[in-house]
Amino acid sequence: MEENAFILEDRLQKIRQIISKYGEDNFTLSFSGGKDSTVLSELLDMALPGNKIPRVYCDTGIELNMIQEFVSRMKEKDERVVIIKPHVPIKAMLDEEGYPFKSKHHSAMHELYSRNPESKSALKYANREYNYHSDQCPKILQYQFTQDYHGIKMSDKCCKRLKEEPLDEFGHQNNKQYSIVGIMPSEGGRRESAKCLSFSGKTLKYFHPLVPVSKAWEDWFIDQYNIEICDIYKPPYNFHRTGCKGCPFNPHLQRELETLGKYLPNERKQCEIIWKPVYDEYRRIGYRLKRDDGGDGDADSFFGT
Repeated sequence: MEENAFILEDRLQKIRQIISKYGEDNFTLSFSGGKDSTVLSELLDMALPGNKIPRVYCDTGIELNMIQEFVSRMKEKDERVVIIKPHVPIKAMLDEEGYPFKSKHHSAMHELYSRNPESKSALKYANREYNYHSDQCPKILQYQFTQDYHGIKMSDKCCKRLKEEPLDEFGHQNNKQYSIVGIMPSEGGRRESAKCLSFSGKTLKYFHPLVPVSKAWEDWFIDQYNIEICDIYKPPYNFHRTGCKGCPFNPHLQRELETLGKYLPNERKQCEIIWKPVYDEYRRIGYRLKRDDGGDGDADSFFGT
């Protein structure tokens, strides 16, 4: 308990220090409606009572309905909550940029390979020559880095186009230079290397106050201060992470789809429509999804085309 309280005070002091140094008027909070950004919003209020930092939520249209409803309820109570939308529709973006497959790193390497089959970085990744296992292409996916592969167009730009660019645009239009983001390295992937402060050259770009804390501490904080979080994290759903529904980057995708199928079947069907090419390939090769786990839906009716 004392350690948790010490971590809390340390984080509050860090928030005060950074916000004071760079100016409250220059910050936005990237607010997803998820557990991390909800905790971060509460920490900001504890550290800086009465702050006016906007809580900016980008409504891509493919977040879980319960998250969207949670953000809408917050907006009714808190005028600092701002809802924005991306300019590009999800289907048009996927057709143009490519689909997320396996991970951001894998998708980026495949996009690089598709543009330049002789890329040393892409081939090093595909041939499993990196020092760290997490940076190696799974053997079951090596076929994608061959001249015979003419399958799914892949890209890691989904989050960038649908979330990061609209948030950056909001910041630019409203003179907000810096973004506060609830990144935690324990979530894995590219976040493992996250630092508390992220710079572009010598200019601060992102402030990540949650970098030093664990999920266990986050749960303690929520219980200790009775923080209201979205019901999607509670029984019977028990989601650990949220984001775009059915995202193919989720290593626990099978479990997520099974939960959606049991409790939120219409959203399960939407996932099958949005990510159909990826799901079909996952199931064909028995990667991340069970081979016999099918779905249904009409893409034209969902996308309105």
